[in-house]
Amino acid sequence: MPRSKTLYFIRHGESVSNAGGRTMVHKAIPLTERGHRQAKFIAEHLDVKPNLVLVSEHIRTQETAKPFCDRNRHDPVVVPKLNEFSALSHELILGMNGKERRPMANAYWNDADIHRRMGDFADTFTEFNLRVIEFKAIMDQLTDRTVIFGHGIWFGLLVWQLLGFEVFDSLSMKAFRRFQTGLPLANGIVYRLTSKGSNNWRVQVDKKLLQAYLLSEE
Repeated sequence: MPRSKTLYFIRHGESVSNAGGRTMVHKAIPLTERGHRQAKFIAEHLDVKPNLVLVSEHIRTQETAKPFCDRNRHDPVVVPKLNEFSALSHELILGMNGKERRPMANAYWNDADIHRRMGDFADTFTEFNLRVIEFKAIMDQLTDRTVIFGHGIWFGLLVWQLLGFEVFDSLSMKAFRRFQTGLPLANGIVYRLTSKGSNNWRVQVDKKLLQAYLLSEE
């Protein structure tokens, strides 16, 4: 009988972009003060001795992971496959705040062209989809107690794929977007992914940590 193992997914703490700040290069977006508090909370309350810690190339995941890694004396591994979806290249929205960016982002998702590239430094959705597929393919090889610091849209697409859905055209991209925006993915949230066999994953929010965090915010 295959041994059970658990991976931990943590969405990064609140970033300057999440807080509606001005546009900057996507990978360089840092945490806000609140985001740093969320990272510290995770380090103090996530009772896991990691065998492996993974982060994306985006600084906000690395800043979120740092207190946890420092406490556990662990060096994170940067994995480009964890990179968040860049729907709009930063040069197209330079200087805009969150409210000013929103109409362009909404138009992109309403158009839902899986091959469209919005600027030189943007992903097509097809490229992003493949990135998540490639990570999903190596999940069975990850060791028990791997802790992943990642991104909201990325994790939404991973869960969508684990449920057996695909994105292959405009209609399925719109269906994914409805699913992803309805998935609870607050900054700093922790999900446990438990496997008892090949590509057989159960996804659950860490209720204990969520409740502790909500109490700390009161």
